[in-house]
Amino acid sequence: MDKDILNKFLITAKKSTYASEKSLKVLSSRVGSSDYEYKENNLTYHDTYFGGINFIGEEIVYYENIPYWGMNYYGKVLDENVSEEAMDRALKPALMLVENSDIPIRGPKEFKSGIYTYTFKVEGNITNFSGIEEIYAEDKLIYILKCNGGLIK
Repeated sequence: MDKDILNKFLITAKKSTYASEKSLKVLSSRVGSSDYEYKENNLTYHDTYFGGINFIGEEIVYYENIPYWGMNYYGKVLDENVSEEAMDRALKPALMLVENSDIPIRGPKEFKSGIYTYTFKVEGNITNFSGIEEIYAEDKLIYILKCNGGLIK
């Protein structure tokens, strides 16, 4: 598959699932998981994660029902006074800007909204990458996520 097709599909899939205020979860794939799915032509995106304040998850893109690309992630809120809802209000608008990222896997390098500053640093390319996402409230780090992934063969 052409990498441009994968990039465009990931942008649409990510903006249509967790980051979107309109998205609906699908049936859990594993006990206790939260799942989102997006399909277009012969591509399927599936995001499954566990937890809320501290969470772990995985995204897989299937090409003709065969796993083609994936990403694992672990994130946590560092400030006990910040609720999951407050984190969503800071995180989801940044994730909706996925097309502004160097690689369309999270949000842009930097995004500001009110007192929050979102940053995402990524190394590599769509075939093999690792990244760190952070959110600051004013100058205090309140959230961190680490991710890695690439093509599956």
